[in-house]
Amino acid sequence: MPGGISHHAKDILFKSLSALYQNQALDVYGLHGLPRIKALLPNEFPSVRADERRADTVFLLEDDSILLLEYESNERFLDNHLKYLDYACRILHTYYQQEKRIRPIHIVVIYTSDVTSAREQLDAGDVLLSSKAVLLGEFNGDAIFHAIEEKVHNGEPLTPEETMKLILVPLMHTRFDRQTMIEKTIELAKAIGDEPKQLHIIAGVLTATDKFIDRSYAEKVKEWIKMNKVFRLLVEELEQEKEEMLKKVMQEKEQAVQRAIQEKEQAVQRVMQEKEQAIKQTEKRKAIEIAKNLLDVLPIHEIAKRTGLTVAEVADLAKEMDK
Repeated sequence: MPGGISHHAKDILFKSLSALYQNQALDVYGLHGLPRIKALLPNEFPSVRADERRADTVFLLEDDSILLLEYESNERFLDNHLKYLDYACRILHTYYQQEKRIRPIHIVVIYTSDVTSAREQLDAGDVLLSSKAVLLGEFNGDAIFHAIEEKVHNGEPLTPEETMKLILVPLMHTRFDRQTMIEKTIELAKAIGDEPKQLHIIAGVLTATDKFIDRSYAEKVKEWIKMNKVFRLLVEELEQEKEEMLKKVMQEKEQAVQRAIQEKEQAVQRVMQEKEQAIKQTEKRKAIEIAKNLLDVLPIHEIAKRTGLTVAEVADLAKEMDK
């Protein structure tokens, strides 16, 4: 099948694959002797020739050695091992140029159910290339899929081993053709409630089946991943806008309450001032009436002293009374 997952799509899936494989044991492949995975490495190694070769998946292991993980569905062992030798030379050259040291390389070939036996060495005299073969035809894909499907439908979390097995189910021995199994696996992954694990599994399936998957279907899956990402971003933006709007409403409400309190305080103050002024005016009128009654019996300065009026005010009252 021509083409493959585009460089751009590989970049999209790289982060998810790193999270999936990092610090995961390779026991699911039956590879118990290798160190644990430390990181996912770039899988493109340009050479002095005007071409660029891309391995399936390249890992850095905890002992700083490199794992070259390849997926094959054919028995062209000689051609394939010559290809791995080319990859190994490019990897050695690339890291020697960067670090001035030789990193040990492990080669693991995951064979699909199409392959029932495999050769693990290319013997070219002084050049000997060895690989470790994993025959997925020996795995019961239907049983594994059914067991994991039940857990997903029951809302139970998947173990790391079950996650890895689900990714490889389309390459195992099943009663379905490979494309159908790819689609069933991805649809089951979409039903997983844990969104990061959901994306990890889909990314893993796309990578593991890169050589076999229908290209148009692969593009649809990648579009689904992008749309889900866009949808999540939209939801986050809406939540942010909602939060900002709520914050704004609360601020406006608080400001309105503060204004109402301030206006109420000002109104109360005005009423108190008016009341105080009315009381003063009433007291003034009473004082004037008392002063008028005392004009005939007391001198002006004594009336002023008793009523609280000024001498001038009492004098003016006396003039008015004389008229």
